[in-house]
Amino acid sequence: MELAALRHRPESEDAFLYDPTHMRVRLHAKAGDVAGVSVLFNDPNWFEDRDGKMTFIYHEKTLVKLGTGQLQDYWGTTLTAPYRRLQYLFVVTGTDGTTTLFGDRGTRADSEEERQELGNYFRMPYFHQIDRVKTPDWVKETVWYQIFPERFANGDKANDPAGTKPWQPSDHPGREDYYGGDLQGVLDHLDDLQNLGINGLYFCPLFKASSNHKYDTIDYLEIDPDFGDKALFAKLVNEAHKRGMKVMLDAVFNHMGYASPQWLDVVENGEQSRFKDWFHIYEFPVTPYRNPVLKEGAPQFDTFAFGDNMPKLNTANPEVQDYLLTVATYWIKQFDIDAWRLDVANEVDHHFWAKFNAACKAVKPDFYILGEIWHSSQNWLNGTEFDGVMNYAFTQQIEHHFLTGKQDAKTAMALLVDQLMLYRDQTDQVMLNMLDSHDTPRIRTIAGGNEDKALQALAFTFLQTGAPCIYYGTEMGMEGDNDPDDRKPMDWSQLGQPIWQRVQQLIALRHRFAKLLGTGTTQLEVRDDGLIQVTRVLGDQTLVGLFNTTAQPVAVTVQAPAYTQQFGDGALLPLGVVVSIS
Repeated sequence: MELAALRHRPESEDAFLYDPTHMRVRLHAKAGDVAGVSVLFNDPNWFEDRDGKMTFIYHEKTLVKLGTGQLQDYWGTTLTAPYRRLQYLFVVTGTDGTTTLFGDRGTRADSEEERQELGNYFRMPYFHQIDRVKTPDWVKETVWYQIFPERFANGDKANDPAGTKPWQPSDHPGREDYYGGDLQGVLDHLDDLQNLGINGLYFCPLFKASSNHKYDTIDYLEIDPDFGDKALFAKLVNEAHKRGMKVMLDAVFNHMGYASPQWLDVVENGEQSRFKDWFHIYEFPVTPYRNPVLKEGAPQFDTFAFGDNMPKLNTANPEVQDYLLTVATYWIKQFDIDAWRLDVANEVDHHFWAKFNAACKAVKPDFYILGEIWHSSQNWLNGTEFDGVMNYAFTQQIEHHFLTGKQDAKTAMALLVDQLMLYRDQTDQVMLNMLDSHDTPRIRTIAGGNEDKALQALAFTFLQTGAPCIYYGTEMGMEGDNDPDDRKPMDWSQLGQPIWQRVQQLIALRHRFAKLLGTGTTQLEVRDDGLIQVTRVLGDQTLVGLFNTTAQPVAVTVQAPAYTQQFGDGALLPLGVVVSIS
């Protein structure tokens, strides 16, 4: 047994309180190297007199294999502690027949003497509920729908910007084009979204800005007049809430737009500007901007992605903090929004996000905070900053197998398991799982126009741990390449058509088994016949999804399936899906 591969980190994603009375532990081992694991555990103060010697009395529980990643097997179990304290030690048996104890101070030979060596036990000193990572339960049963407001629907032509183009879903938009989408358009189609099964609306930025995408904010406290006004937004939130829909707004606190009054003051007054410390400025004057990518020398100030129209905010500045926290709480207090999606969240300091979290949760305890981070995110997901992140690192593995074939099935499933094991269960359950967005090509385009391939990938995503998100137009079979082509005007002519109906069926499946799919355990494997199997378990209920990504039909026997695609006569065809419940 390769002892160097054994790994466990206390008070982390390897050892965490899941609810007030249950603690979950995980052990990492080299893939295929360990035959079984158990854990010795009890209150660290539980001793009894045995033959005149005070002896620590431990319980023993067997761990189950949670999954296999690229290089590791993951083992885990759930422990209880009536008196809210635990110490624990792993007993690991290798496939070579050897057994070792693995604890806080390393490996030991398995003997009763070493089992009584209490210094080698890992500890959860006390089940402090204030330290337990808590995530909003409602998110675990939400199907999100991402709206790019300028391209969703034009409900009020009176607020169309100059030069607004006719609504043509077949267009290939330019970066500066306007089509007149607005909040009234969303209001007009709330019933359509409700019929689709959507219960979470995720809006790209609505605040006053210079561009069609609105990620270059001018005023965080105003709705952009291209979209409407605050009264209309309040009506939209109220109507959404009446329909059981939550509302998530997108905010850019990493940078402001060039036309914001704070930055314009810096441009005009230079070092004398009272806002100069709101930004990361190294040299005056700040214009003309020097772009290092264009070999123009060192830039005078930090920006988003070397874009001189988006100067980076100094979120360590108390004035900036006060301003942004006022913004964050204003939209919760005044309009009762339910969530923030935070753009470029990884480039903002952790200290600010901790203050942001505290401010939002103080107003609304079950508020949802979602960060845009494209890479491993443990440092943001320990309970004091974000509840979840946009789960690109997870969903891109799905894309690379189901849509492009860049990865074989076994590699894709292993990478997905590795991603799940990065975080606590309650965190995985509120990650945002999307296959496309305003920042990526559309899934049908990635799938080469193959609708069955796109829907198979979507079905797989809907069976995963984490909240699924649909990008507007997926249900209409829309296509589009990278930005700006992925931001075409919505094709409302496809409302209710076969593609729409198939997406509606997937959403209905997610809602039908919302508790199971929201909080149940997840097992991913590739069977000997080549089918990918997803097994979700909660209590005595088990859901199994089978996916055929091979080139051949595979014989499958399923009684009364809950959802199918390319399945019949006892065979799951290529691009097929069958979901069953027992």
